[in-house]
Amino acid sequence: MPPYAYFRKQFVPLAEAKIGILTHALHYGTACFEGIRGNWNDEQEQLFLFRVKDHYERMLKGCRILKINLPYSADEMCQLTVKLVEKSGYREDVYIRPLAYKSSEAIGVRLHNLDDDFFIIVATLPAYLDAEEGVRCCTSSWRRVDDTMIPARGKITGIYVNSALAKTEANELGFDEAILLNHDGHVSEGSGENIFLVLGGKLVTPQSSDNILMGITRDTVMQLARNEMGIETAERSVDRSELYVADEAFFTGTAAHVSPILEIDHRRIGNGEIGKVTKELQRLYFEVIKGKNPKYLHWCTPAYSKLVKTRQS
Repeated sequence: MPPYAYFRKQFVPLAEAKIGILTHALHYGTACFEGIRGNWNDEQEQLFLFRVKDHYERMLKGCRILKINLPYSADEMCQLTVKLVEKSGYREDVYIRPLAYKSSEAIGVRLHNLDDDFFIIVATLPAYLDAEEGVRCCTSSWRRVDDTMIPARGKITGIYVNSALAKTEANELGFDEAILLNHDGHVSEGSGENIFLVLGGKLVTPQSSDNILMGITRDTVMQLARNEMGIETAERSVDRSELYVADEAFFTGTAAHVSPILEIDHRRIGNGEIGKVTKELQRLYFEVIKGKNPKYLHWCTPAYSKLVKTRQS
């Protein structure tokens, strides 16, 4: 059974889902996307899609920024996603990428007088960061793009050049990930993740005005910390030096999950090992996304109505 895509209003084999080389989004970054996790539960033989409607509601906000008009509601896109995943038949964790884009084959910088389209693909994705062993980071020489340049609150494809520059710089310097600062030197986020610090037993994370993506995993962790651990999160501006004096630090993201940060700019964080708060949040998070915590099952959408169609890739 080949992998499938939802493309031009139908389900087709992924190999047949092609766009032309003149497509506007390819040249000018006029598209927005989401990343959605499907998490395989061996005991239940079920694949759970995590907070899928929340992702599509955020995507539609990104579409408004880019003047992309789609003939789908968030609920309709959820239904299409479930059908696509069930048709693809994976029995392992998957990554789902919906993308809305300016589909006209046209040259010229603009958002108006262009056609819009939408597709979804589903694939496997290797570990983005090492959530078990932890990661080493550096603060990047590249600054996070400001909201008045390209809004970070929408997952707009063009803005990810900023992230790519930071990520490759970090890797070439021998680090696993970059931490970007905003225009005034406050901590913003990683190249593809939100960042949290543990300071004095409390969680601290950059506020929305520091040009961060309002992450769904970020929100999940804040709720789990409050509901299950009694820990509140302070959303505020974070100085670079606070990174160095934190008791613990970790990244959150759909691709990164909850990934401990053990070192920043050659400075050990805490005792240089995964902290107690981070470890407990990891445990809670992985339990929830696999549909193993009844209290949070409303976040999990089962992909399979029948298991006879599923496959092992």
